[in-house]
Amino acid sequence: MSPGFSRIFTDQASFSGVNSLVMDSRPTLKHAELTKQIIGVFYDVYNELGYGFLESTYAEAMVVAPAQSGLAAVREVPVLVWFRGQKVGQYFADRLVDNAVLLELKAARNLESAHEAQRLHYLRATEIEAGLLPNFGLRPQFHRLSFDNKRKKIRENPCESVAKVLA
Repeated sequence: MSPGFSRIFTDQASFSGVNSLVMDSRPTLKHAELTKQIIGVFYDVYNELGYGFLESTYAEAMVVAPAQSGLAAVREVPVLVWFRGQKVGQYFADRLVDNAVLLELKAARNLESAHEAQRLHYLRATEIEAGLLPNFGLRPQFHRLSFDNKRKKIRENPCESVAKVLA
C-alpha cells in the first residue's frame, strides 16, 4: 500500500492498488444504512430514466428522488483544498446527502480510476467520511468508499523543507 493510506473500503471486488487482504475483512462501512438508502434511490432513478441522458439530467433527478425518500440532498457542494494555511484549490462535489455522504455522479460507459481518484480527493479535503460513485452508464454501477478522518491527518515529516535548507 502507498504511504499514508492504511485501509480503503469499497464495494468493488478488485480495486487496483489496494492490498487484497484488506478486501477480505469486509468491515462495517460508515453510514451503512444511509448509503444503502441512497443506492436504492440511485437504482430507482436508473430504472425510471434508463441509460443515455447527460450527467446533468441524472444529477437533477438525484435531488428530486432523495427528497421524495426523505433525504436532504445539497447540490454542488464546495470542496476547498488548503495548503499551509492558504486556499489552493476549490472543486464542487455533485451532491451531499444528509450532510454525511458525498456523491460524485457519472454517466460514463464505465467507471475509471480517474473517477475513483476524484471522489477520494473530495473525501480527503473534507470532514465527510463516506462517498458514493454512482454511474448511470450502460449498466448501473456504484462504488462506495469510507475514508476515516483520523487517516486524513497530514503526517509529520522528519525531513526539513528544501526551501528552508536553501534559505
